[in-house]
Amino acid sequence: MLLAIDIGNTAITLGVFRQDALAASWRLATDPGRLPDEYGALLLNLLGHEGLETAQIDAASMCSVVPDMEQVFREVCGRYLNLSPLVVETGVRTGLRILYDSPRDVGADRVVDAVAAMHLYGTPLVIVDLGTATVFDAINREGEYLGGAIAPGVGIGAEALFQRAAKLYRVEMSKPLSAIGRNTVAALQSGIVFGNIGLIEGLVARFKEELGDDAKVIATGGYADLLAEGTAIVDHVNPNLTLLGLRLIYEMNRGA
Repeated sequence: MLLAIDIGNTAITLGVFRQDALAASWRLATDPGRLPDEYGALLLNLLGHEGLETAQIDAASMCSVVPDMEQVFREVCGRYLNLSPLVVETGVRTGLRILYDSPRDVGADRVVDAVAAMHLYGTPLVIVDLGTATVFDAINREGEYLGGAIAPGVGIGAEALFQRAAKLYRVEMSKPLSAIGRNTVAALQSGIVFGNIGLIEGLVARFKEELGDDAKVIATGGYADLLAEGTAIVDHVNPNLTLLGLRLIYEMNRGA
């Protein structure tokens, strides 16, 4: 079985694949202060809860946007699984042609998402990753990665508002009943949720002007379900897109 590890700025998503099927997945907080043994103990507990044993994990594939955490999970894989993970970085085969001005600047998670989305949905594509940042990626009809856009994420934007405005306070991140809030809670929810939906709709419309109106829109990331239900512009929501991409890239590089 393959362990897929997606290390983001806010959360670490783990998934275990039994052949092509995702057998189990978990999300942990990204904490650079945690030691490898702490994450190793968590991994053992999670596997045990699903009735899995470390001996069943014979491979690992990883992408990370937090350099310090990459080394932590290399150690976790070495000590607790007795294997060295495939890390998606320069030199790893992905099958993706990147037309960014500096291809090395494209985050590994963006590459992994693109590989998975093309495999699942074809091209052209707009991928919207709603995590710590809200990231838009564009893949043209020829399957080439063109670039994208990066905006503050839903959580970051809301947290900045709560911290800087003395009379505003944290609210549940949920879809309001109407755009016009009749109280502070509803007004905040409208601004946060519908405001970010407006951002998505606006940028996707601009991307489609350049890619073509038939470009499919794929949403992923921690806020994908919340925001996608409020707009018709999203064609597919796939919270496991990065994990699936890690499996595909591992298969491309197995035995290489």
